[in-house]
Amino acid sequence: MGSSSGVFRGLAHVYDKAKKTDAQQTNHNLLLSNKARMNSIPQLEIYEDDVKCSHGSTTGQIDKDAIFYLHSRGISRMDALELMVKGFANEVVDKVDHEQFKASIQKALLRKMEGMI
Repeated sequence: MGSSSGVFRGLAHVYDKAKKTDAQQTNHNLLLSNKARMNSIPQLEIYEDDVKCSHGSTTGQIDKDAIFYLHSRGISRMDALELMVKGFANEVVDKVDHEQFKASIQKALLRKMEGMI
Protein backbone atom coordinates (compact mmCIF):
# COMPACT_ATOMS: atom_id res chain seq x y z
CA MET A 1 0.00 0.00 0.00
CA GLY A 2 1.15 3.55 -0.68
CA SER A 3 3.48 2.53 -3.48
CA SER A 4 1.87 4.40 -6.33
CA SER A 5 3.88 6.01 -9.08
CA GLY A 6 3.19 8.61 -11.69
CA VAL A 7 4.73 10.29 -14.69
CA PHE A 8 4.16 13.85 -15.84
CA ARG A 9 5.38 14.66 -19.31
CA GLY A 10 4.54 18.13 -20.48
CA LEU A 11 5.58 19.83 -23.69
CA ALA A 12 5.25 23.51 -24.49
CA HIS A 13 5.92 23.89 -28.20
CA VAL A 14 6.39 27.44 -29.48
CA TYR A 15 6.30 27.49 -33.26
CA ASP A 16 8.24 29.95 -35.39
CA LYS A 17 6.27 33.13 -36.07
CA ALA A 18 4.65 32.81 -32.60
CA LYS A 19 6.17 36.06 -31.39
CA LYS A 20 5.32 37.38 -27.93
CA THR A 21 4.35 33.92 -26.68
CA ASP A 22 4.25 33.74 -22.88
CA ALA A 23 4.19 30.13 -21.67
CA GLN A 24 4.63 28.72 -18.18
CA GLN A 25 4.60 25.05 -17.33
CA THR A 26 4.67 23.82 -13.73
CA ASN A 27 4.22 20.46 -12.06
CA HIS A 28 3.98 20.13 -8.27
CA ASN A 29 3.74 16.77 -6.48
CA LEU A 30 3.25 15.91 -2.82
CA LEU A 31 4.25 12.37 -1.92
CA LEU A 32 2.24 11.00 1.01
CA SER A 33 4.16 7.73 1.28
CA ASN A 34 7.83 6.75 1.42
CA LYS A 35 7.14 4.23 -1.35
CA ALA A 36 5.41 6.68 -3.71
CA ARG A 37 7.34 7.86 -6.77
CA MET A 38 6.86 10.63 -9.31
CA ASN A 39 8.79 11.26 -12.49
CA SER A 40 8.48 14.70 -14.08
CA ILE A 41 9.64 15.49 -17.58
CA PRO A 42 8.82 19.14 -18.34
CA GLN A 43 9.94 20.17 -21.83
CA LEU A 44 10.12 23.32 -23.90
CA GLU A 45 10.60 23.41 -27.67
CA ILE A 46 11.06 27.00 -28.77
CA TYR A 47 11.44 27.98 -32.43
CA GLU A 48 11.07 31.75 -32.07
CA ASP A 49 13.22 34.48 -30.52
CA ASP A 50 10.79 36.99 -29.03
CA VAL A 51 9.13 34.76 -26.38
CA LYS A 52 8.96 34.31 -22.64
CA CYS A 53 8.83 30.67 -21.53
CA SER A 54 9.57 28.79 -18.33
CA HIS A 55 9.09 25.37 -16.83
CA GLY A 56 9.61 23.81 -13.45
CA SER A 57 8.81 20.85 -11.28
CA THR A 58 8.82 20.13 -7.55
CA THR A 59 8.29 16.81 -5.84
CA GLY A 60 8.62 16.01 -2.17
CA GLN A 61 7.12 14.80 1.06
CA ILE A 62 5.66 16.83 3.90
CA ASP A 63 8.44 18.59 5.79
CA LYS A 64 8.80 16.90 9.19
CA ASP A 65 10.28 20.09 10.68
CA ALA A 66 7.18 22.04 9.63
CA ILE A 67 4.93 19.43 11.27
CA PHE A 68 7.09 19.56 14.43
CA TYR A 69 6.88 23.36 14.45
CA LEU A 70 3.08 23.34 14.21
CA HIS A 71 2.86 20.56 16.80
CA SER A 72 5.08 22.55 19.20
CA ARG A 73 2.61 25.45 18.89
CA GLY A 74 -0.25 23.30 20.19
CA ILE A 75 -1.61 22.03 16.88
CA SER A 76 -2.23 18.28 16.89
CA ARG A 77 -0.21 16.12 14.50
CA MET A 78 -3.35 15.28 12.49
CA ASP A 79 -4.39 18.94 12.26
CA ALA A 80 -0.84 19.92 11.22
CA LEU A 81 -0.84 17.25 8.49
CA GLU A 82 -4.27 18.39 7.36
CA LEU A 83 -3.10 22.03 7.17
CA MET A 84 -0.06 21.09 5.10
CA VAL A 85 -1.89 18.75 2.70
CA LYS A 86 -4.89 21.03 2.27
CA GLY A 87 -2.60 24.01 1.71
CA PHE A 88 -0.98 22.09 -1.13
CA ALA A 89 -4.03 20.37 -2.59
CA ASN A 90 -6.58 23.17 -2.34
CA GLU A 91 -4.88 25.06 -5.15
CA VAL A 92 -6.38 22.40 -7.43
CA VAL A 93 -9.33 21.11 -5.40
CA ASP A 94 -10.84 24.59 -5.05
CA LYS A 95 -11.14 24.77 -8.85
CA VAL A 96 -13.46 21.73 -8.96
CA ASP A 97 -16.98 22.99 -9.72
CA HIS A 98 -18.82 19.75 -8.92
CA GLU A 99 -19.44 19.93 -5.14
CA GLN A 100 -20.03 16.17 -4.71
CA PHE A 101 -16.77 15.33 -6.51
CA LYS A 102 -14.91 18.01 -4.53
CA ALA A 103 -16.20 16.51 -1.26
CA SER A 104 -15.12 13.05 -2.43
CA ILE A 105 -11.58 14.30 -3.12
CA GLN A 106 -11.39 15.98 0.29
CA LYS A 107 -12.58 12.81 2.07
CA ALA A 108 -9.98 10.73 0.22
CA LEU A 109 -7.25 13.15 1.31
CA LEU A 110 -8.40 12.93 4.93
CA ARG A 111 -8.40 9.10 4.79
CA LYS A 112 -4.86 9.14 3.43
CA MET A 113 -3.72 11.50 6.18
CA GLU A 114 -5.27 9.30 8.88
CA GLY A 115 -3.10 6.46 7.60
CA MET A 116 0.01 8.62 8.04
CA ILE A 117 -0.31 8.99 11.81
